[in-house]
Amino acid sequence: MAQDTERKDSTTHASKKVPLKVESSGVKGGVNRNAPMDDEAENRMKARKGALFLGVVVILYIAYLVISGQMIQFVEALANVDLGWVALAGVCFCGYFFFGVIAYAIAVYIDHDSPVGVRDLMSVEASGIFFGNLTPMMAGAVPSQIVRLTRTGLEVGEASATQFTRFIMFQFGVVLFAAIMLFAKLGFFFETYGDIVVLNLIVFGVHFLELTALFVICLCPNFVMKVGNALIAFLSDRGWLKNVDHWNDMVNVQVMEFSKAFMTAAQDLPSMGLTLIVTMAQLACFYMIPWFVLNAFGQKGDFLNCLAAGSMVQMVATAVPLPGGTGGTEGSFYMFYGTMFGTSINAGFLVWRIVTFFAPTILSVPLLGLRSRNRSMSIYERVQRIKRKLLGTDKTTKLTSGATFHPKKK
Repeated sequence: MAQDTERKDSTTHASKKVPLKVESSGVKGGVNRNAPMDDEAENRMKARKGALFLGVVVILYIAYLVISGQMIQFVEALANVDLGWVALAGVCFCGYFFFGVIAYAIAVYIDHDSPVGVRDLMSVEASGIFFGNLTPMMAGAVPSQIVRLTRTGLEVGEASATQFTRFIMFQFGVVLFAAIMLFAKLGFFFETYGDIVVLNLIVFGVHFLELTALFVICLCPNFVMKVGNALIAFLSDRGWLKNVDHWNDMVNVQVMEFSKAFMTAAQDLPSMGLTLIVTMAQLACFYMIPWFVLNAFGQKGDFLNCLAAGSMVQMVATAVPLPGGTGGTEGSFYMFYGTMFGTSINAGFLVWRIVTFFAPTILSVPLLGLRSRNRSMSIYERVQRIKRKLLGTDKTTKLTSGATFHPKKK
């Protein structure tokens, strides 16, 4: 009964920030309530396939080391690794996870009545890591995170709004960080890697166009819907497009929801700016990991050069349509860090891959089931209470045993 009451309370006090219409399954123009569960089942299937694929990749990688005669060199390099530096690399990834949770917390804080708690957000971030790592181009991250948010009591549309806002700010951070690194270190890239850097400029251009498309959807939804419907009709009339209802839903419902979510969040520019700063700190934690791995093998490298190379490696990896960016990750890492690691490049790649991919994927599994127990007070209310206590102005009346505090409806 307590659990049922908690669910009912969390649903009653779900976020009212984005008034998105959510209709029953099967109603044209509405959002399918069963969609999150369908997405989760599909994500799990993709994750299993991704895990099997990556297992085969690891076996092929070991076979390559044996056949090429590099296994002895590989083992010797691993034997001399400084585990202290590897541990610091692991701390960096923990920082990546921490800032990811903080970025979500800012989005939830804006909505004063949101039932989402800190443990919920840890589950959301872990879900993005797990399903993102095991699906091509991290396609499984967003749907899985929406599912986790709906389990806090948010409606599908409200969960999508929170996730879309976080998604677009993360993409903006990725492109901005890469642009800063390219501008600051373009001379270093051409001097060290030659004309092959043009490939990275192309990949950066693709990511920039994707970000531009997201902003067009957010700022000009009616134009996008008009063009989208015309394109669907054109392809459908010629029999080139299947599942027309799905694409109509994407254009007529999801585009507008995406736009409303962004426009609502954009009204609070300070919070959006803070989210961007936190996102940049999150990305910096991830991109600096190769520098720590480099030191673990006794190699010295320029910190900013490693940071810039890390941003380029990630941009290439996310552009490859295979789980874990397989192929692009290996190729770009060897290209940008090969001269830095020297003969330790194979072992260095393995340690870096363990810290940034294999270990986080495995360790995120126990976090997927995290749930915030007390949903009676929103994150906003908790922060305000902490502020009052620090300022000595807390006049909150103590609640009697068993009583439940509910945030006021706006």
